Amino acid sequence: MLLHHRFIKIAKREGSKPAFIDLTTNRRISYSKALIGSLILAEKIRKCGEGFIGIMLPTTAGCALSLIGSLLAGRTPVMINYSTGAEANARYAQKKCGFTTIITSRALLEKIACPEVEGMVFIEDIMEGISVTDKVKAALRAKLPLPLLLRSVHRGHPDDDLVILFTSGSERDPKAVQLSHRNISSNIESFSEMAGISGEDRMLANLPFFHIFGLTVNLWTPLYHGMTAVCYSNPLDYRMVCTIVREHEPTLMVGTPSFLWGYLRKSEPGDFGSVRLAVCGADKCPDALRQEFMEKHGVTLYEGYGTTETSPVISANVPGHNRPGSIGRVIPGVQVRIENYETGEDCLPGQVGRILVKGDLVMKGYFDDFEETSMRIRHGWYDTGDMGYLDKDGFLWHAGRLKRFVKIGGEMVSLVWVESILERFLPEGASCCVVEVPDPVKGAKIVAAVTHGMEERKVLRQMAEHLPNIALPRQFVVIEELPKMGSGKIDFRRVTEMVSDILQGSAKGRCNG
Repeated sequence: MLLHHRFIKIAKREGSKPAFIDLTTNRRISYSKALIGSLILAEKIRKCGEGFIGIMLPTTAGCALSLIGSLLAGRTPVMINYSTGAEANARYAQKKCGFTTIITSRALLEKIACPEVEGMVFIEDIMEGISVTDKVKAALRAKLPLPLLLRSVHRGHPDDDLVILFTSGSERDPKAVQLSHRNISSNIESFSEMAGISGEDRMLANLPFFHIFGLTVNLWTPLYHGMTAVCYSNPLDYRMVCTIVREHEPTLMVGTPSFLWGYLRKSEPGDFGSVRLAVCGADKCPDALRQEFMEKHGVTLYEGYGTTETSPVISANVPGHNRPGSIGRVIPGVQVRIENYETGEDCLPGQVGRILVKGDLVMKGYFDDFEETSMRIRHGWYDTGDMGYLDKDGFLWHAGRLKRFVKIGGEMVSLVWVESILERFLPEGASCCVVEVPDPVKGAKIVAAVTHGMEERKVLRQMAEHLPNIALPRQFVVIEELPKMGSGKIDFRRVTEMVSDILQGSAKGRCNG
Protein backbone atom coordinates (compact mmCIF):
# COMPACT_ATOMS: atom_id res chain seq x y z
CA MET A 1 0.00 0.00 0.00
CA LEU A 2 1.08 3.58 -0.67
CA LEU A 3 1.84 5.08 2.72
CA HIS A 4 0.26 8.46 1.99
CA HIS A 5 -2.94 6.60 1.05
CA ARG A 6 -2.67 4.64 4.30
CA PHE A 7 -2.34 7.95 6.16
CA ILE A 8 -5.53 9.30 4.55
CA LYS A 9 -7.43 6.13 5.45
CA ILE A 10 -6.23 6.25 9.07
CA ALA A 11 -6.83 10.01 9.37
CA LYS A 12 -10.44 9.69 8.23
CA ARG A 13 -10.97 6.81 10.65
CA GLU A 14 -9.34 8.42 13.70
CA GLY A 15 -10.73 11.94 13.25
CA SER A 16 -10.30 13.91 16.47
CA LYS A 17 -7.68 11.60 17.99
CA PRO A 18 -4.33 13.41 18.39
CA ALA A 19 -1.91 12.43 15.65
CA PHE A 20 0.85 14.61 17.07
CA ILE A 21 1.49 16.14 20.46
CA ASP A 22 4.26 18.46 19.32
CA LEU A 23 6.18 19.64 22.37
CA THR A 24 8.67 21.65 20.33
CA THR A 25 5.95 23.99 19.07
CA ASN A 26 3.43 23.24 21.86
CA ARG A 27 0.69 22.13 19.47
CA ARG A 28 -1.75 19.21 19.50
CA ILE A 29 -2.83 18.20 16.02
CA SER A 30 -5.67 15.76 15.48
CA TYR A 31 -5.74 13.32 12.59
CA SER A 32 -8.44 15.41 10.92
CA LYS A 33 -6.33 18.56 11.14
CA ALA A 34 -3.23 16.66 10.01
CA LEU A 35 -5.11 15.54 6.90
CA ILE A 36 -6.26 19.07 6.12
CA GLY A 37 -2.76 20.46 6.76
CA SER A 38 -1.09 17.90 4.50
CA LEU A 39 -3.60 18.59 1.69
CA ILE A 40 -2.83 22.32 1.95
CA LEU A 41 0.92 21.70 1.88
CA ALA A 42 0.53 19.37 -1.10
CA GLU A 43 -0.96 22.22 -3.14
CA LYS A 44 1.87 24.55 -2.12
CA ILE A 45 4.53 21.92 -2.90
CA ARG A 46 3.06 21.27 -6.36
CA LYS A 47 4.12 24.81 -7.23
CA CYS A 48 7.75 24.16 -6.23
CA GLY A 49 9.03 22.84 -9.55
CA GLU A 50 9.34 19.13 -10.33
CA GLY A 51 11.34 16.09 -9.25
CA PHE A 52 12.72 15.40 -5.79
CA ILE A 53 12.18 17.90 -3.00
CA GLY A 54 14.52 18.35 -0.05
CA ILE A 55 13.21 18.50 3.51
CA MET A 56 15.45 19.87 6.25
CA LEU A 57 13.25 20.31 9.31
CA PRO A 58 13.43 19.17 12.95
CA THR A 59 11.29 16.40 14.45
CA THR A 60 7.99 18.26 14.53
CA ALA A 61 4.47 17.90 13.18
CA GLY A 62 5.49 20.46 10.53
CA CYS A 63 8.19 18.14 9.24
CA ALA A 64 5.80 15.19 9.21
CA LEU A 65 3.10 17.10 7.31
CA SER A 66 5.65 18.46 4.82
CA LEU A 67 6.79 14.93 4.11
CA ILE A 68 3.21 13.65 3.69
CA GLY A 69 2.28 16.69 1.60
CA SER A 70 5.21 15.99 -0.73
CA LEU A 71 3.94 12.45 -1.33
CA LEU A 72 0.36 13.63 -1.88
CA ALA A 73 1.75 16.01 -4.52
CA GLY A 74 3.66 13.23 -6.24
CA ARG A 75 7.07 14.41 -5.08
CA THR A 76 9.72 12.23 -3.44
CA PRO A 77 11.17 13.80 -0.28
CA VAL A 78 14.94 13.81 0.22
CA MET A 79 15.65 14.04 3.94
CA ILE A 80 18.66 16.21 4.80
CA ASN A 81 20.78 15.82 7.93
CA TYR A 82 21.03 19.22 9.66
CA SER A 83 22.83 18.01 12.81
CA THR A 84 26.36 18.10 11.38
CA GLY A 85 27.44 20.19 8.42
CA ALA A 86 23.93 21.26 7.36
CA GLU A 87 25.07 23.55 4.52
CA ALA A 88 27.42 20.94 3.06
CA ASN A 89 24.77 18.22 3.43
CA ALA A 90 22.16 20.35 1.68
CA ARG A 91 24.44 21.07 -1.26
CA TYR A 92 25.59 17.45 -1.41
CA ALA A 93 21.97 16.24 -1.56
CA GLN A 94 21.05 18.75 -4.28
CA LYS A 95 24.01 17.72 -6.42
CA LYS A 96 23.69 13.98 -5.81
CA CYS A 97 19.97 13.78 -6.50
CA GLY A 98 19.63 16.59 -9.03
CA PHE A 99 17.06 18.87 -7.39
CA THR A 100 16.90 22.45 -6.15
CA THR A 101 14.03 23.06 -3.72
CA ILE A 102 14.59 22.44 -0.01
CA ILE A 103 11.83 23.09 2.53
CA THR A 104 13.44 24.31 5.72
CA SER A 105 12.93 26.78 8.55
CA ARG A 106 14.51 30.15 9.28
CA ALA A 107 14.39 29.31 12.98
CA LEU A 108 16.34 26.13 12.35
CA LEU A 109 18.98 27.85 10.21
CA GLU A 110 19.45 30.48 12.90
CA LYS A 111 19.72 27.87 15.64
CA ILE A 112 22.37 25.80 13.83
CA ALA A 113 24.13 28.82 12.26
CA CYS A 114 23.58 27.54 8.72
CA PRO A 115 23.65 30.05 5.87
CA GLU A 116 20.84 30.09 3.34
CA VAL A 117 21.43 27.80 0.36
CA GLU A 118 20.02 28.54 -3.09
CA GLY A 119 16.68 26.79 -3.52
CA MET A 120 15.63 26.93 0.13
CA VAL A 121 11.93 27.61 0.73
CA PHE A 122 10.95 28.51 4.27
CA ILE A 123 8.09 26.80 6.07
CA GLU A 124 7.33 30.10 7.84
CA ASP A 125 6.64 31.74 4.45
CA ILE A 126 4.52 28.81 3.31
CA MET A 127 2.40 29.01 6.46
CA GLU A 128 1.96 32.78 6.14
CA GLY A 129 0.82 32.32 2.55
CA ILE A 130 -2.04 29.98 3.44
CA SER A 131 -5.33 31.79 2.85
CA VAL A 132 -8.81 31.19 4.21
CA THR A 133 -9.73 29.86 0.77
CA ASP A 134 -6.88 27.32 0.96
CA LYS A 135 -8.17 26.10 4.32
CA VAL A 136 -11.79 25.85 3.19
CA LYS A 137 -10.87 23.95 0.01
CA ALA A 138 -8.71 21.47 1.94
CA ALA A 139 -11.37 20.98 4.62
CA LEU A 140 -13.98 20.22 1.96
CA ARG A 141 -11.65 17.79 0.19
CA ALA A 142 -10.91 16.04 3.48
CA LYS A 143 -14.64 15.32 3.84
CA LEU A 144 -14.88 13.54 0.49
CA PRO A 145 -15.62 9.81 0.60
CA LEU A 146 -12.38 7.85 0.91
CA PRO A 147 -12.33 6.48 -2.70
CA LEU A 148 -12.83 9.97 -4.16
CA LEU A 149 -10.22 11.52 -1.88
CA LEU A 150 -7.65 8.86 -2.77
CA ARG A 151 -8.25 9.47 -6.48
CA SER A 152 -7.68 13.21 -5.98
CA VAL A 153 -4.10 12.78 -4.73
CA HIS A 154 -1.03 11.19 -6.28
CA ARG A 155 -1.46 7.46 -6.76
CA GLY A 156 1.50 5.51 -8.14
CA HIS A 157 2.81 2.04 -7.25
CA PRO A 158 4.03 0.47 -3.98
CA ASP A 159 7.49 0.14 -5.53
CA ASP A 160 7.74 3.88 -6.18
CA ASP A 161 10.21 5.83 -4.06
CA LEU A 162 8.81 6.85 -0.68
CA VAL A 163 11.95 8.68 0.42
CA ILE A 164 15.63 9.24 -0.26
CA LEU A 165 17.80 8.95 2.85
CA PHE A 166 21.54 9.26 3.20
CA THR A 167 23.72 6.75 4.99
CA SER A 168 25.49 8.09 8.06
CA GLY A 169 28.87 8.55 6.43
CA SER A 170 30.60 7.28 9.56
CA GLU A 171 32.99 5.24 7.39
CA ARG A 172 32.82 6.90 3.94
CA ASP A 173 30.87 9.51 1.95
CA PRO A 174 27.09 9.18 2.40
CA LYS A 175 25.14 7.16 -0.17
CA ALA A 176 21.62 8.09 -1.29
CA VAL A 177 19.32 5.19 -0.36
CA GLN A 178 16.08 4.74 -2.33
CA LEU A 179 13.37 3.27 -0.13
CA SER A 180 9.94 2.43 -1.52
CA HIS A 181 6.48 2.36 0.01
CA ARG A 182 6.69 -1.45 -0.05
CA ASN A 183 10.06 -1.42 1.76
CA ILE A 184 8.90 0.60 4.75
CA SER A 185 5.30 -0.65 5.00
CA SER A 186 6.45 -4.28 4.96
CA ASN A 187 8.99 -3.51 7.67
CA ILE A 188 6.37 -1.85 9.87
CA GLU A 189 3.99 -4.77 9.44
CA SER A 190 6.66 -7.34 10.28
CA PHE A 191 8.13 -5.82 13.42
CA SER A 192 4.70 -4.68 14.61
CA GLU A 193 3.48 -8.27 14.40
CA MET A 194 6.53 -9.47 16.30
CA ALA A 195 6.30 -6.84 19.05
CA GLY A 196 2.51 -6.59 19.30
CA ILE A 197 2.38 -2.91 18.29
CA SER A 198 -1.04 -1.37 17.63
CA GLY A 199 -2.97 1.89 17.53
CA GLU A 200 -3.50 1.59 21.29
CA ASP A 201 0.17 2.42 21.80
CA ARG A 202 1.63 5.90 22.10
CA MET A 203 5.07 6.66 20.61
CA LEU A 204 7.81 8.89 21.97
CA ALA A 205 9.03 10.50 18.73
CA ASN A 206 12.27 12.33 19.40
CA LEU A 207 14.67 10.87 16.85
CA PRO A 208 15.44 12.86 13.68
CA PHE A 209 13.35 11.98 10.64
CA PHE A 210 16.43 12.26 8.41
CA HIS A 211 17.61 9.01 10.01
CA ILE A 212 15.88 5.74 9.11
CA PHE A 213 15.38 4.78 12.77
CA GLY A 214 13.40 7.96 13.36
CA LEU A 215 11.63 8.01 10.00
CA THR A 216 10.24 4.47 10.14
CA VAL A 217 9.76 3.92 13.87
CA ASN A 218 8.98 7.43 15.16
CA LEU A 219 7.01 8.77 12.16
CA TRP A 220 5.50 6.15 9.87
CA THR A 221 4.77 3.51 12.50
CA PRO A 222 2.45 5.76 14.54
CA LEU A 223 0.72 6.99 11.36
CA TYR A 224 0.40 3.43 10.02
CA HIS A 225 -1.42 2.25 13.14
CA GLY A 226 -3.27 5.44 14.08
CA MET A 227 -1.45 6.01 17.35
CA THR A 228 -0.41 9.33 18.87
CA ALA A 229 3.19 10.48 18.40
CA VAL A 230 4.61 12.61 21.22
CA CYS A 231 7.19 14.70 19.35
CA TYR A 232 10.20 16.55 20.66
CA SER A 233 13.00 17.68 18.39
CA ASN A 234 16.01 17.51 20.71
CA PRO A 235 16.94 13.99 21.89
CA LEU A 236 19.98 15.51 23.64
CA ASP A 237 17.77 17.48 26.04
CA TYR A 238 17.87 14.53 28.41
CA ARG A 239 16.05 16.00 31.39
CA MET A 240 13.26 17.40 29.22
CA VAL A 241 12.79 14.06 27.48
CA CYS A 242 12.42 12.36 30.87
CA THR A 243 9.83 14.96 31.88
CA ILE A 244 7.93 14.41 28.63
CA VAL A 245 7.82 10.65 29.16
CA ARG A 246 6.57 11.07 32.73
CA GLU A 247 3.87 13.59 31.79
CA HIS A 248 2.67 12.26 28.43
CA GLU A 249 3.08 8.53 29.14
CA PRO A 250 4.20 6.99 25.85
CA THR A 251 4.16 3.19 25.77
CA LEU A 252 6.87 2.86 23.10
CA MET A 253 10.36 4.35 23.19
CA VAL A 254 13.39 3.73 21.01
CA GLY A 255 16.85 5.23 21.14
CA THR A 256 20.54 4.86 20.58
CA PRO A 257 22.83 3.87 23.48
CA SER A 258 24.23 7.39 23.84
CA PHE A 259 20.73 8.91 24.12
CA LEU A 260 19.54 6.21 26.53
CA TRP A 261 22.58 6.75 28.79
CA GLY A 262 21.60 10.42 28.96
CA TYR A 263 18.00 9.60 29.91
CA LEU A 264 19.17 7.13 32.51
CA ARG A 265 21.41 9.67 34.23
CA LYS A 266 18.91 12.56 34.17
CA SER A 267 15.77 10.58 35.10
CA GLU A 268 14.09 9.90 38.40
CA PRO A 269 12.58 6.54 39.42
CA GLY A 270 9.09 6.29 37.95
CA ASP A 271 9.75 8.51 34.92
CA PHE A 272 9.43 5.55 32.55
CA GLY A 273 6.53 3.83 34.28
CA SER A 274 4.30 4.02 31.16
CA VAL A 275 6.85 2.40 28.80
CA ARG A 276 6.01 -1.21 27.92
CA LEU A 277 8.57 -1.55 25.12
CA ALA A 278 11.94 0.22 25.04
CA VAL A 279 14.27 -0.71 22.20
CA CYS A 280 17.93 0.17 21.85
CA GLY A 281 19.29 0.26 18.31
CA ALA A 282 21.74 1.83 15.83
CA ASP A 283 24.68 0.74 18.00
CA LYS A 284 25.54 -2.06 20.43
CA CYS A 285 23.66 -1.87 23.73
CA PRO A 286 26.19 -2.10 26.60
CA ASP A 287 25.39 -4.63 29.34
CA ALA A 288 25.75 -1.88 31.97
CA LEU A 289 23.07 0.24 30.28
CA ARG A 290 20.63 -2.68 30.31
CA GLN A 291 21.36 -3.49 33.93
CA GLU A 292 21.10 0.08 35.20
CA PHE A 293 17.81 0.73 33.37
CA MET A 294 16.35 -2.36 35.02
CA GLU A 295 17.70 -1.43 38.47
CA LYS A 296 16.52 2.20 38.34
CA HIS A 297 13.26 1.88 36.41
CA GLY A 298 12.33 -1.80 36.21
CA VAL A 299 12.38 -1.36 32.41
CA THR A 300 13.87 -4.01 30.12
CA LEU A 301 15.91 -2.59 27.24
CA TYR A 302 15.40 -4.80 24.20
CA GLU A 303 18.12 -4.66 21.57
CA GLY A 304 17.34 -4.58 17.86
CA TYR A 305 19.33 -4.43 14.65
CA GLY A 306 18.86 -2.81 11.28
CA THR A 307 20.38 -0.71 8.52
CA THR A 308 19.27 2.24 6.43
CA GLU A 309 19.17 -0.07 3.41
CA THR A 310 16.70 -2.45 5.12
CA SER A 311 14.09 0.12 6.13
CA PRO A 312 15.58 -0.53 8.88
CA VAL A 313 14.60 -3.44 11.18
CA ILE A 314 16.15 -6.85 10.48
CA SER A 315 15.92 -8.46 13.91
CA ALA A 316 14.85 -7.61 17.44
CA ASN A 317 14.48 -8.92 20.93
CA VAL A 318 10.91 -8.59 22.20
CA PRO A 319 8.98 -9.62 25.31
CA GLY A 320 8.86 -13.39 25.51
CA HIS A 321 11.78 -13.76 23.11
CA ASN A 322 14.72 -11.91 24.61
CA ARG A 323 18.33 -13.03 24.71
CA PRO A 324 20.39 -10.12 26.15
CA GLY A 325 23.59 -9.55 24.19
CA SER A 326 22.05 -10.80 20.96
CA ILE A 327 20.30 -8.58 18.42
CA GLY A 328 17.23 -10.77 18.53
CA ARG A 329 15.30 -12.99 16.20
CA VAL A 330 14.80 -12.14 12.54
CA ILE A 331 11.44 -10.44 11.98
CA PRO A 332 8.68 -12.28 10.05
CA GLY A 333 8.94 -12.37 6.26
CA VAL A 334 12.69 -11.71 6.26
CA GLN A 335 15.49 -14.13 5.41
CA VAL A 336 19.00 -13.92 6.87
CA ARG A 337 21.96 -16.04 5.90
CA ILE A 338 25.47 -15.98 7.31
CA GLU A 339 28.11 -16.26 4.60
CA ASN A 340 31.76 -17.16 5.10
CA TYR A 341 33.61 -14.00 4.08
CA GLU A 342 36.35 -15.98 2.30
CA THR A 343 34.55 -18.97 0.70
CA GLY A 344 31.03 -17.59 0.23
CA GLU A 345 29.54 -20.73 1.75
CA ASP A 346 26.81 -20.74 4.40
CA CYS A 347 28.09 -20.76 7.96
CA LEU A 348 26.94 -23.24 10.56
CA PRO A 349 25.21 -22.02 13.76
CA GLY A 350 27.76 -20.18 15.90
CA GLN A 351 30.15 -19.49 13.01
CA VAL A 352 30.84 -15.81 12.30
CA GLY A 353 30.36 -14.57 8.75
CA ARG A 354 28.81 -11.79 6.67
CA ILE A 355 25.17 -11.01 7.46
CA LEU A 356 23.09 -11.13 4.26
CA VAL A 357 19.39 -10.16 4.17
CA LYS A 358 16.55 -10.81 1.73
CA GLY A 359 12.92 -9.64 1.67
CA ASP A 360 10.61 -6.74 0.88
CA LEU A 361 12.51 -4.58 3.37
CA VAL A 362 15.62 -4.38 1.13
CA MET A 363 16.08 -0.99 -0.59
CA LYS A 364 15.58 -0.43 -4.30
CA GLY A 365 19.21 0.64 -4.51
CA TYR A 366 21.59 3.58 -4.18
CA PHE A 367 20.38 6.47 -6.29
CA ASP A 368 22.44 6.96 -9.47
CA ASP A 369 25.04 4.44 -8.30
CA PHE A 370 24.56 1.17 -10.17
CA GLU A 371 28.06 -0.05 -9.34
CA GLU A 372 27.68 0.30 -5.56
CA THR A 373 24.15 -1.14 -5.71
CA SER A 374 25.30 -4.21 -7.64
CA MET A 375 28.14 -4.74 -5.17
CA ARG A 376 25.75 -4.71 -2.19
CA ILE A 377 22.71 -6.53 -3.64
CA ARG A 378 23.44 -9.88 -5.28
CA HIS A 379 20.60 -12.17 -6.40
CA GLY A 380 18.24 -10.31 -4.09
CA TRP A 381 20.52 -10.67 -1.05
CA TYR A 382 21.69 -7.43 0.57
CA ASP A 383 25.19 -7.56 2.05
CA THR A 384 24.96 -5.53 5.25
CA GLY A 385 28.73 -5.23 5.60
CA ASP A 386 28.25 -6.53 9.14
CA MET A 387 29.63 -9.71 10.65
CA GLY A 388 27.68 -11.96 12.96
CA TYR A 389 26.23 -15.41 13.55
CA LEU A 390 22.98 -17.22 14.22
CA ASP A 391 22.83 -19.42 17.29
CA LYS A 392 21.04 -22.77 17.41
CA ASP A 393 17.83 -21.09 18.65
CA GLY A 394 17.68 -18.59 15.80
CA PHE A 395 18.94 -15.52 17.66
CA LEU A 396 21.22 -13.27 15.64
CA TRP A 397 24.46 -12.01 17.19
CA HIS A 398 26.40 -9.01 15.90
CA ALA A 399 30.19 -9.19 15.76
CA GLY A 400 30.81 -5.76 14.23
CA ARG A 401 31.27 -4.19 10.81
CA LEU A 402 33.55 -6.11 8.48
CA LYS A 403 35.41 -2.80 8.24
CA ARG A 404 35.67 -2.87 12.03
CA PHE A 405 37.60 -6.12 11.93
CA VAL A 406 41.37 -5.92 11.79
CA LYS A 407 43.72 -8.67 10.65
CA ILE A 408 46.61 -9.06 13.10
CA GLY A 409 49.00 -11.99 13.04
CA GLY A 410 46.78 -13.72 10.48
CA GLU A 411 43.76 -13.53 12.80
CA MET A 412 40.61 -11.45 12.31
CA VAL A 413 39.94 -9.40 15.46
CA SER A 414 36.58 -7.68 16.06
CA LEU A 415 37.01 -4.15 17.37
CA VAL A 416 33.45 -4.35 18.73
CA TRP A 417 34.49 -7.39 20.77
CA VAL A 418 37.46 -5.47 22.17
CA GLU A 419 35.17 -2.52 23.02
CA SER A 420 32.68 -4.76 24.82
CA ILE A 421 35.46 -6.11 27.07
CA LEU A 422 37.05 -2.69 27.67
CA GLU A 423 33.66 -1.21 28.68
CA ARG A 424 33.56 -3.54 31.71
CA PHE A 425 36.64 -1.93 33.26
CA LEU A 426 36.16 1.75 32.41
CA PRO A 427 35.69 4.33 35.19
CA GLU A 428 32.07 5.21 35.90
CA GLY A 429 30.63 7.52 33.24
CA ALA A 430 33.44 6.82 30.75
CA SER A 431 32.96 5.52 27.22
CA CYS A 432 35.31 4.21 24.56
CA CYS A 433 35.84 3.59 20.87
CA VAL A 434 38.44 1.11 19.64
CA VAL A 435 39.99 1.82 16.23
CA GLU A 436 42.63 0.47 13.89
CA VAL A 437 45.58 2.66 12.89
CA PRO A 438 48.55 1.84 10.65
CA ASP A 439 51.64 0.32 12.25
CA PRO A 440 55.00 0.43 10.42
CA VAL A 441 56.01 -2.99 11.75
CA LYS A 442 52.82 -5.10 11.97
CA GLY A 443 50.77 -3.22 9.40
CA ALA A 444 48.02 -2.34 11.89
CA LYS A 445 47.53 -1.90 15.60
CA ILE A 446 44.59 -1.45 17.93
CA VAL A 447 44.22 1.84 19.79
CA ALA A 448 41.52 2.61 22.36
CA ALA A 449 40.07 6.12 22.52
CA VAL A 450 38.61 6.72 25.99
CA THR A 451 36.83 9.73 27.47
CA HIS A 452 38.57 9.51 30.85
CA GLY A 453 42.14 8.78 31.91
CA MET A 454 42.66 5.54 33.88
CA GLU A 455 45.22 3.06 35.13
CA GLU A 456 46.08 1.60 31.75
CA ARG A 457 48.24 -1.28 32.98
CA LYS A 458 45.58 -2.43 35.41
CA VAL A 459 42.88 -2.28 32.73
CA LEU A 460 45.06 -4.22 30.28
CA ARG A 461 45.63 -6.94 32.88
CA GLN A 462 41.89 -7.19 33.40
CA MET A 463 41.22 -7.29 29.66
CA ALA A 464 43.89 -9.97 29.19
CA GLU A 465 41.74 -12.36 31.20
CA HIS A 466 39.12 -12.19 28.43
CA LEU A 467 41.06 -11.43 25.24
CA PRO A 468 44.06 -12.95 23.44
CA ASN A 469 47.20 -10.84 23.39
CA ILE A 470 46.76 -9.82 19.73
CA ALA A 471 43.38 -8.24 20.56
CA LEU A 472 44.66 -6.00 23.38
CA PRO A 473 44.95 -2.27 22.64
CA ARG A 474 48.55 -1.19 22.09
CA GLN A 475 47.84 2.38 23.17
CA PHE A 476 45.19 4.44 24.93
CA VAL A 477 44.27 7.96 23.82
CA VAL A 478 42.04 10.33 25.79
CA ILE A 479 39.37 12.14 23.76
CA GLU A 480 37.06 13.85 26.25
CA GLU A 481 34.05 13.79 23.94
CA LEU A 482 33.80 11.16 21.22
CA PRO A 483 32.36 12.66 18.01
CA LYS A 484 28.91 11.37 17.07
CA MET A 485 26.64 11.38 14.06
CA GLY A 486 23.21 13.03 14.22
CA SER A 487 21.70 9.63 15.02
CA GLY A 488 23.82 9.35 18.16
CA LYS A 489 26.16 6.73 16.67
CA ILE A 490 29.88 7.22 17.17
CA ASP A 491 31.59 8.68 14.09
CA PHE A 492 34.27 6.00 13.66
CA ARG A 493 35.93 7.75 10.75
CA ARG A 494 36.34 10.97 12.72
CA VAL A 495 37.58 9.11 15.83
CA THR A 496 40.19 7.32 13.71
CA GLU A 497 41.34 10.65 12.25
CA MET A 498 41.57 12.21 15.72
CA VAL A 499 43.51 9.24 17.12
CA SER A 500 45.94 9.34 14.17
CA ASP A 501 46.48 13.09 14.62
CA ILE A 502 47.14 12.65 18.37
CA LEU A 503 49.60 9.81 17.81
CA GLN A 504 51.42 11.71 15.05
CA GLY A 505 51.63 14.76 17.31
CA SER A 506 53.10 12.63 20.10
CA ALA A 507 55.64 11.12 17.71
CA LYS A 508 56.72 14.57 16.47
CA GLY A 509 57.03 15.75 20.06
CA ARG A 510 59.36 12.86 20.88
CA CYS A 511 61.46 13.54 17.79
CA ASN A 512 61.75 17.24 18.59
CA GLY A 513 62.64 16.37 22.16
